[in-house]
Amino acid sequence: MSFSHLGLSDKVIAAIDSAGYKTPTPIQEQAIPHVLARRDVLGIAQTGTGKTAAFVLPMLTMLEQGRARARMPRTLILEPTRELAAQVVEQFEKYGKNHKLNVALIIGGVSFGDQDMKLTRGVDVLIATPGRLLDHSERGRLLLSGVELLVIDEADRMLDMGFIPDIERIGKLVPFTRQTLFFTATMPPEIQRIADNFLHNPIRVEVSKPATAATTITQLQVATGRDPADKRETLRRLLRSAADFKNAIIFCNRKREVALLHKSLVRHKFNAVALHGDLDQSARTAALDAFRSGEAKLLIASDVAARGLDIPAVSHVFNFDVPHHPDDYIHRIGRTGRAGLSGTAITLVAPIDSKSVAAIERLTGQPIPWMGEPVAAASAEDRPPHAERGHGERHQGGRNQGERHRGGRPPQRGRTAHERPPQQSQPQPAHPQPQQSKPPAPASKPQAEPNGGTLGDSDGSHLPAFLLRPVTAKA
Repeated sequence: MSFSHLGLSDKVIAAIDSAGYKTPTPIQEQAIPHVLARRDVLGIAQTGTGKTAAFVLPMLTMLEQGRARARMPRTLILEPTRELAAQVVEQFEKYGKNHKLNVALIIGGVSFGDQDMKLTRGVDVLIATPGRLLDHSERGRLLLSGVELLVIDEADRMLDMGFIPDIERIGKLVPFTRQTLFFTATMPPEIQRIADNFLHNPIRVEVSKPATAATTITQLQVATGRDPADKRETLRRLLRSAADFKNAIIFCNRKREVALLHKSLVRHKFNAVALHGDLDQSARTAALDAFRSGEAKLLIASDVAARGLDIPAVSHVFNFDVPHHPDDYIHRIGRTGRAGLSGTAITLVAPIDSKSVAAIERLTGQPIPWMGEPVAAASAEDRPPHAERGHGERHQGGRNQGERHRGGRPPQRGRTAHERPPQQSQPQPAHPQPQQSKPPAPASKPQAEPNGGTLGDSDGSHLPAFLLRPVTAKA
């Protein structure tokens, strides 16, 4: 099936053709006709499946009729982070180039005055993070009574970040008769409850089983010692020897670890940038721009900062820390292998991580192959206290994204053992370095759909040229 069979307008079809896309992804093919028919839609899909275009394209067609009024947006799209919101704006610019629509971005870290000016002119599409949206509403500068279509994107991440009370408040501000599109990668009970409250007789579109990884991703795990310096050395070795390397996103569980690893890699002459919730908006934008443009080859990030980022053609993902919850593993490795391209996801596994890896394998239903020798299981006394799902910056909810938490209800997860100062323990010998066996390079596939203590010991003098020239984001 082609895009021309989905009921999209000629202007939208022309923009799609201009972008070079011919065939819709499964979620686009299934969801777009129902959106155009004004039905509520519950979309369950992993990132990288073309989910954003599945609501942007029909919205552009629907907005060709009517006009915007001052301070009364016609449509509203809610995103959990500033970066995701900005990506949606890019999609409207790409596919709406034949339209004369006013699109406004309302996020934290930006002047209220500039945003207020855009709202005064009238907005066809308002893309916002929940906290800043409620700020404008409470100031009396924004009316949501004219919203015809509401999109709640990345709903499961909204839950993790403590935004559900805000979402429920916003739901009471928009008309009961609006059309609602609800997208999530997973369906825990709380998300099912919210979906039931927001949606009326919805069409359920599920293009992949929840918590499954794309088949285009080669997953591997590598044994490493528990000592952080040993882990950093193992990571550097993997970066130097990675097959078909173009660029990589490296995930850590905590903001502090992101900053420390970034400093280490820059000292070893890798051109790397960092992305976490404590950076101001200008620094976050600079880091993403450097990585997207290829100026920086490595992006070190936390889960909250990098969730859902649509960065085309990321060749590798490295889990420097094994995520505490298996769902986060799915979202992390989904940054590669997007839009039909092949990718590689490598997880560094210390003895204390064995249970977390086992939980990931149970969730995905498949074992993760080892590069070299498997890690030795940790003894009971070596294991840290059980970590809850909320960790690192996640317990702070939207406040790390420049938003204020509201609703009289704390974020969904609390402080964990991983946030407390580490207890002193006896040093352990580093695990023997595993023999590496490079995975066979998967066949390249064409991109066809719109989607979408110590710091080490090497001086980096033998690095490939493309990994030199350290880059740091300016605040």
